[in-house]
Amino acid sequence: MLNRIRIVLVQTYHPGNIGASARAMKTMGLSDLVLVAPRQFPDEEATRLAAGATDLLDSCRVVGSLSEAVGDCVQVIGASARLRSLPLPCYHAPDRMAAELWQRLPEGPVAIVFGRERYGLTNEEIGHCTHQLNIPANPDYGVLNLSQAVQIVAYETFRQSRTAEAAHQAPKANGPYPTVEQLEYFYDHLHRALDSAGFLTQPHARTEAHLRALFTRAEPSRKELSILRGVLNALESRNQSE
Repeated sequence: MLNRIRIVLVQTYHPGNIGASARAMKTMGLSDLVLVAPRQFPDEEATRLAAGATDLLDSCRVVGSLSEAVGDCVQVIGASARLRSLPLPCYHAPDRMAAELWQRLPEGPVAIVFGRERYGLTNEEIGHCTHQLNIPANPDYGVLNLSQAVQIVAYETFRQSRTAEAAHQAPKANGPYPTVEQLEYFYDHLHRALDSAGFLTQPHARTEAHLRALFTRAEPSRKELSILRGVLNALESRNQSE
């Protein structure tokens, strides 16, 4: 199951951090690395700091946007040092994150997203995530290097795999869960339905952002999402006939 865990690095500034992150991943059995618009890659510094993990650099995918990186995932966890005005479900401990992530893997890949060295992920990028992760650290100096954060997360996922193996436990799916791409189709459908009903009359109220947060916390399965889309279709049909 470890090969279904995807590490996504967004607009990494220092290429050495890419190499060090690849090394951190390989030591813990992770192999799926995706880079979103890195400032400089390939690069000799990335290769040097990857040490024996250059195969991960050779096989990694480079994409232009976060949506491309995570569209097929059933869970997307954004590592963030701060909570947002519309907080997503948040893991405040990497070990708890790893335990719950493990239960999603039978349904498809899970992505853990890390932002820029200087200021992390933007609010828009967090909007592509289903969960947040906050790694506890010294409140007086809680600044982790990017590759250090990747190492912590990679270690916890590897430890979870060993725990499950020792207990002879396979991941149990509660879903199947929709992919991020399927959720975006639903949100587009929801927007059309609300707009045609005349509900979106106060853009400053951030109605859609609140609804996104609501459905993200609810974690609907694919069947439940299909029911919700059926409800929207019925409402649209009724509005058109009136």
